[in-house]
Amino acid sequence: MSAPTVKKPLLGITMGDAAGVGPEVIVRCWSDPQIHQLCTPLVLGHAEVMRQAIRLVGAQLEVEEIPAVADARDSPSQPDRLRCLTVVSDNLLEVPGGRIDPRTGQAAYDALIHAVDGCLAGTLDGLVTAPISKAALHAAGHKYPGHTELLAERCGVQDFGMMLYLPAAEVPACPAGLGVVHVTLHVALRDVFAHLSEAVVLAKCHLAADVMRDGFGLAAPRVGVCALNPHAGEGGLFGDEEAAVIAPAVLTAQSQGLDVEGPFPTDTLMGRARDGEFDALVAMYHDQGHIALKLLGMHRAVNITLGLPIVRTSVAHGTAFDRAWQGTAEASGLTAAITTAARLAGRRRESTA
Repeated sequence: MSAPTVKKPLLGITMGDAAGVGPEVIVRCWSDPQIHQLCTPLVLGHAEVMRQAIRLVGAQLEVEEIPAVADARDSPSQPDRLRCLTVVSDNLLEVPGGRIDPRTGQAAYDALIHAVDGCLAGTLDGLVTAPISKAALHAAGHKYPGHTELLAERCGVQDFGMMLYLPAAEVPACPAGLGVVHVTLHVALRDVFAHLSEAVVLAKCHLAADVMRDGFGLAAPRVGVCALNPHAGEGGLFGDEEAAVIAPAVLTAQSQGLDVEGPFPTDTLMGRARDGEFDALVAMYHDQGHIALKLLGMHRAVNITLGLPIVRTSVAHGTAFDRAWQGTAEASGLTAAITTAARLAGRRRESTA
């Protein structure tokens, strides 16, 4: 008796801000056979925008308009037929490329909400987001710092985080890849200190360990924790946050069974992780984690939102309005985001079967 066929996860790919590079990078990566081997992708956005992007890059693709998410689940996707569910207003077609505009901000919001609700309802198995413009989102009246906070609110969660992740192919010494979770995210640098606490650092240690264990299959993930100050505070000469906040969180995490070490000076910690000493890191603020990881693999970094009841990944770059609709966008980051989401969604489905 033959084994039952396992259906590939159905992933919603939101178009992002239509005036940015999102539509182009979706078109560029669509023909990659690896994507269709791992998942069934479906674009949520506007079919005509996708046709314009196809013409821009000269891709050998046709747009197949899907009337509902359910219509995409039971038939295989094809590298030469881009499936799109139009869920946004036609008025975004009036917006020129490379511009901040409330119409594209509203469309990006509408597509995202449609996709999140589909994931929560179980009609989609995961979500991959092309970049949005925070300025356009705000201009449309949606005052969120970014995707992460909007997603957390829609999913009704308080304990969440952002991981910037490099697949294993980019860091050969790390068999499950390498991720960095951020204690603070979209806040001004001067406000970082006020947002740090032992409880928040501890929570991010758990999120880092959880995703490397449950999402990427490591039995005992090793987590390294970044210091905040130069030289980890140099014994209090450059600040006491290491002794007062970060080290106590590490000790508590260890007492709770996590394999966590730190705080370590960040200028050496990323190199140690790259060489296989750690599976994930916890950074204290946005650029502390982003800059170091992107130097290891700028175009293949993936944004993973942790703590949600759904799978969500994204590219690790923005709308790139300065390059939008010029036919020069780099698409490998979206390919990495889609394949990572497919693997995470597959493991989540196995664990709940």
